[in-house]
Amino acid sequence: MNPKYPEVNVKLIGEDGNAFSILGSVKRAMQREGVSKEECDKFMEDATVGDYNHLLQTVMEWVTVDSDDEEDGEDRYDESYDEDDEIEEDE
Repeated sequence: MNPKYPEVNVKLIGEDGNAFSILGSVKRAMQREGVSKEECDKFMEDATVGDYNHLLQTVMEWVTVDSDDEEDGEDRYDESYDEDDEIEEDE
């Protein structure tokens, strides 16, 4: 699926999953890329007429959603942690 504004990139993984936070992130990204106020308003109207799943689908229809959590080249999983390691507690 090709979004309406492919040049607008929004990272959702690892971010707050709150609907209002997502709306704000997308709107700010659109504004940064020079999308008109009228188009931003259309996005907001379209994204808020349904449930959370509709919101996510609308976001993907309008902008590019970065889903790669290794975007900076570093794995977020700390391989040095072993679940058998004991955690030292301060006394």
